[in-house]
Amino acid sequence: MTAAVATEAPARSAPEGDPALIGVPTFVVGATALGLVLTGYVPASAVGASIAIILPATGLGQLVAAVWAASLGQNAVASVFGVFAGFWLSYGALVLGLTHNWFGISASAAVATQGLFLIAWLITIVLLTLGTLRLPAVFTLLFTLIDLALAVVLYGTVNGSTAATTVGGYVVFSFTAVGAYMFLGALSAATGGKPLPLGRPVLR
Repeated sequence: MTAAVATEAPARSAPEGDPALIGVPTFVVGATALGLVLTGYVPASAVGASIAIILPATGLGQLVAAVWAASLGQNAVASVFGVFAGFWLSYGALVLGLTHNWFGISASAAVATQGLFLIAWLITIVLLTLGTLRLPAVFTLLFTLIDLALAVVLYGTVNGSTAATTVGGYVVFSFTAVGAYMFLGALSAATGGKPLPLGRPVLR
């Protein structure tokens, strides 16, 4: 009688990939568009000029990257991209809602509505900044600059200061540059080169 030989199913290799290759460049293009709006590249009456980029490219790109990261078990990365998917999609909804009166918000309440949006997201991204201090330092720099941009734009919005809003736009360009650096590093690694240094985490 021939003994049956038990065989194990071959181990399945973990899927590979880097969601940053979608998440970071789509973040960069949306941030660039937002910075141009805030620094006055388009008239104040054309505040919706960036939405054609922010909704279909940045918002959707962040969402795709978040789902991809979650499928790889990269929970912290999925959280980051998921939070920013919410930010960019809600920014698009805010601008379109105010300019088309979708939400029944009076003109006198528009500034307070924008302030509400900025305060809520500033709190959330500050929490994200604190919660990701074990990531490489470039992430801490990126999130800190985003916090600063939100704070400055909030000040400019509630006080009617065009100068402060413009400064906020230049801070947006500064974290856009950090994002571009991160994208180049990720793309270099994906194409067989060396990744760019990201710095030591603040916490270990």
